Amino acid sequence: MTTVAVTGAAGVLGSELTRRLLSDGVRVHAVDLRAVPAVPGLVPHVGDVRDSRVVAGAFDGVDAVVHCAAALPSYPEGEIRSVIADGTANVLSSARAARVSRIVHVSSTSVYGLPQVVPTPESHPRAPVDVYGRAKAEAEELAEQHRQGGACVTILRPKTFLGVGRMGLFAMLFEWADEGRHFPVLGRGDVRIQMLGLDDLVEAVCTSLRASETAANDTYNIAASSFGTLREDFQSVLDHVGHGKRVISVPARPAVAVLEYLERWKLSPVYGRLLHKLLADSYVSTEHARHRLNFEPRLSNEDALLRAFDWWRANRTVRPARRGVTSSEPWSQGALKLAKVFF
Repeated sequence: MTTVAVTGAAGVLGSELTRRLLSDGVRVHAVDLRAVPAVPGLVPHVGDVRDSRVVAGAFDGVDAVVHCAAALPSYPEGEIRSVIADGTANVLSSARAARVSRIVHVSSTSVYGLPQVVPTPESHPRAPVDVYGRAKAEAEELAEQHRQGGACVTILRPKTFLGVGRMGLFAMLFEWADEGRHFPVLGRGDVRIQMLGLDDLVEAVCTSLRASETAANDTYNIAASSFGTLREDFQSVLDHVGHGKRVISVPARPAVAVLEYLERWKLSPVYGRLLHKLLADSYVSTEHARHRLNFEPRLSNEDALLRAFDWWRANRTVRPARRGVTSSEPWSQGALKLAKVFF
């Protein structure tokens, strides 16, 4: 690959992937609503992934496309579907017109919904439970149709990823830990919630670009191989800070009722699917990626959390975003900030 187009190039994943590709000597056509600083080897294309003119210009002369652009679950419902599903449709049609034969489509494990089977394999039916998951599932269906049309399309389903540049809802944990507060978990906190280091997701994308067409033309879960319970992983952050604080259990049912009420009135950044995901084990099988794509993640949940925390501590002057516009901003805690007094 000599030239790769990256959509969502100003986002957490897109920006880190762009840096990696440039360091590997690959020329990058960067597509994003926000301007990406021009550096040697990078060609910025400022615009929306739903804009066929912008995307067609960005795909001219590229060898591959990595589609990272998406809306966050905190966006308005209509915008979530439009950006994710309609944006993907435009990316795929523009790639076809530009005769780009290799695409890496970054999806999400949210397409599984709240599966009862863990570890969840790629063969598990798509059963999304919210607008974001349904939009991701629709985008996957479009990618699969494009694959059936003869293109080589890698679909990556990452778990929630974090690392350098990632704030979002994790900034709440980091802030409370840094201030020397205990941190609450629903119930006993003994559920196992798999995450993913950003560096590993970038490596998975690069591995897909280098892989043979046979290996690349498939769908893969991408997630940490090593992870503990939510209590253990969150406690690692509190221990890293060194104030001697602990993860504290709060009664699950009353807490869920309060959080659902706050979400309804937009007073909390904890959205519905995340709330219910924290109540049960949530992890996927990564065997398919290990054996077929020859990809093995290096970072554990704890590694990823601590890297993200150290970056947050060095960049915490960023003002909270009210609505959660990007994952590189700390989301406003809303009414949850008032709960600090109890911890």
